Amino acid sequence: MAKAKFRPLHDRVVVKRVEAEDKSKGGIIIPDTAKEKPQQGEVVAVGPENGKLVPMDLKAGDRVLFGKWSGTEVKLDSEELLIMKESDIMGVIA
Repeated sequence: MAKAKFRPLHDRVVVKRVEAEDKSKGGIIIPDTAKEKPQQGEVVAVGPENGKLVPMDLKAGDRVLFGKWSGTEVKLDSEELLIMKESDIMGVIA
């Protein structure tokens, strides 16, 4: 994300999906056509931290869990990202 300077507005968050596992827990290799989109990601950028309404609970670098159909997919500098509201994020993974 260093190339493009993108700052989400209001309570929006930019998330990069974490790559899904290629193998199941039992060791079976999962083909690309059978993989589901991962529901985990890393926060790349957040809206204004000094917002007047409610301060953001997230910061860049947090690993988060979100709903399967959350956010809007965008492509910036050939990198696929999700833009979603902070309320679409279920929690931060420690």
